[in-house]
Parts: sequence; C-alpha cells; structure tokens
Amino acid sequence: QLQASGGGLVRPGDSLRLSCAASISSFSYRPMAWFRQAPGKEREFVAAITDNGGSTYYADSVKGRSTISRDNRKNTLYLQMNNLAPEDTAVYYCASRPRGYYSVSFSANEYEHWGQGTQVTVSS
Repeated sequence: QLQASGGGLVRPGDSLRLSCAASISSFSYRPMAWFRQAPGKEREFVAAITDNGGSTYYADSVKGRSTISRDNRKNTLYLQMNNLAPEDTAVYYCASRPRGYYSVSFSANEYEHWGQGTQVTVSS
C-alpha cells in the first residue's frame, strides 16, 4: 500500500529524491513521515509532514539538508536529500498515520502503514 523508491548508491555530497507511492485510503488526510534504519540500529525519525503539506518537521541530523513534500493529487510523498554523508546510509521507510489522526508523530509506533523500504548507501 506504500511503495518507496529512489534509493541507490551515491557518493558523499550527492543528492537523492526518494518517492513513496500510496494506495491507501484518504492519503490526503493523513500525516506522513520518513524513517530510516541503519544496520544494527533502531529505526529513527527523519521527517514528517502534515496532511496538507502546510507544516514539516525534521530530525536534527537531516535538518537543512532535506526537504519532505507531498503531492496529494498523485498520492505521493517525497524526500529530497542533499549533501549526503556516509552516516545517512540506511534503509528509508515511508509511513502513514491512521485515518482520523491529524497530527504528525516522531514515534514509529504511531504510524499505521509502512512501505517496504528503499536502500540508500553513501560511500566513496
């Protein structure tokens, strides 16, 4: 129901745009988020966006380098990441809050639907 794509192997300083195509109901009414999980680490919050895209939130580790956005006409979520560094290497997941919940959350436990993840590897 959530299909993430756009990952790949890039060099430090490069950019990537991740996409998440959603086939869930009421996509335009659901806050959405990106999380990531590196090997041996817990899943961590990256960025979130409200249902209409009016507000966005970022982890300190990506703030200033990343932009989360959405196109509700296309039922698609995006994450533009610039100036990538090796520590950004992880599997990136998109997630949606349950229907009827209108606020974002920084906790993975409060998201209902998850994409399968897309691998981002930053290496020289």
